[in-house]
Amino acid sequence: MQYSDLVERIDVPGSNAWLVNTEAHKRKRNGEDVIVLAIGDHEFDTPAQIVSAGIESLNSGRHHYTSAGGERHLKQAVVDFHHRVNNHDVSPENVVIVPGAQCGLFTTCMCLFNPGDEVIVPDPMYSTYEGTIHCSGATVKPLKLRAELDFQLEPDDLAGAIGPNTKGLFLNTPHNPSGAVLRRDTMKEITALCREKHLWIVSDEVYATMTFNVQHISPSVFPGMLERTVVISSMSKSYAMTGWRLGWCITDKTTAHNIELLLGNVLFGIAPFVQDAAAEALRDESIPQKITTTYQRRRDFVLQRLQQVSNLKFHKPDGAMYLMIDIRPTGLGSEDFAWRLLDEQKVGVLPGEGFGPGGAGHIRLSLSASDKDLARACDRIEAFVNSLV
Repeated sequence: MQYSDLVERIDVPGSNAWLVNTEAHKRKRNGEDVIVLAIGDHEFDTPAQIVSAGIESLNSGRHHYTSAGGERHLKQAVVDFHHRVNNHDVSPENVVIVPGAQCGLFTTCMCLFNPGDEVIVPDPMYSTYEGTIHCSGATVKPLKLRAELDFQLEPDDLAGAIGPNTKGLFLNTPHNPSGAVLRRDTMKEITALCREKHLWIVSDEVYATMTFNVQHISPSVFPGMLERTVVISSMSKSYAMTGWRLGWCITDKTTAHNIELLLGNVLFGIAPFVQDAAAEALRDESIPQKITTTYQRRRDFVLQRLQQVSNLKFHKPDGAMYLMIDIRPTGLGSEDFAWRLLDEQKVGVLPGEGFGPGGAGHIRLSLSASDKDLARACDRIEAFVNSLV
């Protein structure tokens, strides 16, 4: 029997990015004292009031079909959230509710891109981007972010990468894996260039509330950009709701309608009790503030602790929940470093190559462990690096 060409297109290097994470969790389940710092999932639970809202909704009979694009009360809650974060007004008609940001990325690509199109993606990139874009038949054109510039996207580099087949640009700010946050002046130049070249922007903003003393800037807020931008976000990081699978797209009304049409052919609506819990969460501004404070404290602790270790270099993140650590001075490649760290010190991190060639020579360390485990992990990382001397 034969499979479609799609299967080959989505079998990209990024799909193997999680092998160290998978093995680390396997060993932990088998009783080993493994500290997993590989995945972006909080070690704490969804806040109790959100869980209670979901249970109440279930008990009241909210478990039937819903419309493909989401219920209006949740769309309005997303509108209010977007205004708080970006000081930018949209309407419920600009919002499509999706089962997680990944689904938002997939349906957006299927609606915007065709075979033969190129999509520029800053590299390193989140590991699913390449396969998701390939599903549409388009190809990825990596744009290397320079480590010496702390992985900031340079507008001149973007201008040089645009070719006759370029149809769109993926943006991710705050950036996974580096934590870099695009500044307003840079975003203004990028959006002007995209208007000039008639490019779509797919803007992954799942970490929008998780910035440390800098402001998150969405491309959608600039004049003439909502009709050529799809903002994608979710409840996963800001509200500790990773397993609830609830996200959204914000764009112009025509594009929102097209995404909703596609959703109707992929799935039919998101569980209403999940939507009710999400709407309850979005009304509480204190939850993302507490989460951001937690990760800023963890970032500062790990940096202070590991900057004492020779042969490690750091890019101080302005947002998100990760550290990109330059391990080239150790003489190891990132895959060897990650696997040996797991084998010898029982700490799981992700090799930078899982995020594209731009991540070579780096590991990504997630701050999503308890303070106690982060301290233990720092001791183990130091011991491993010192053993290499």
